Amino acid sequence: MNKLRSIVFYIGYVVMILLMALLIVPVCCVLPVKKRFDLLNVYNRAIMLWLRVCCGIRIEVSGHREELPADACVMLSNHQSEWETLYLQLLKPPMCTVLKKELLNIPVFGWSLRLIRPIPLDRSQPSKALKSLMKEGGERLKNGFSVLLFPEGTRVAPGQRKPFSKSGVMLAQRAGADIVPIAHNSGECWLSGSWVKKPGTIRIAIGKPIATTGRKANEVHAEVEQWIESTLAHISDVPRPEQRVASSV
Repeated sequence: MNKLRSIVFYIGYVVMILLMALLIVPVCCVLPVKKRFDLLNVYNRAIMLWLRVCCGIRIEVSGHREELPADACVMLSNHQSEWETLYLQLLKPPMCTVLKKELLNIPVFGWSLRLIRPIPLDRSQPSKALKSLMKEGGERLKNGFSVLLFPEGTRVAPGQRKPFSKSGVMLAQRAGADIVPIAHNSGECWLSGSWVKKPGTIRIAIGKPIATTGRKANEVHAEVEQWIESTLAHISDVPRPEQRVASSV
């Protein structure tokens, strides 16, 4: 049954992508950049609704959404699936996502991504990627765009663990922006490495904004990582490793 429901979901998913290409993308091309997010997020909301109807996947939000900073901020989230790249865009638009540059070459999907000014990075050149993040991320924050970053750097299956990068903390400190930590268990329903969706509840927790000004990067980094890890232990149905792995730089 889950396979059949997933097939129906992806049929609608492809149809919505095509409709976006035909109807939304052309309109966005003539709109100011910040106005594009409202229109493109219609697509993201439609995907979330279709996911619930077809696959029985509900979304439960907890935490401090009402305390999101008025100014642009850096959002740091764990990364388990494609789901969060869609849903998290709805939390605080306009928001630019840090992503692999290869994604911009995907037909239709990559075209729409370019319209909302993401920050593409070449992961094969870490030093160059960090400089690009500091430069472009700083410009986005200065211009009122929040930045979404996944410090694990890649998708990590539920129950697994990967050290967090400090790059998001460094960006926030350099720009004088707050950090909003986010934890979710999306990979338990939107399975990574599989097209089959599993019915259930995706729980997303939003942490209190964390100030970065006047603090050491290691201190802020540890606070963010600890909050995400401890929150995951409460919202996830899949246990994570007890032994913590030393954080990467």
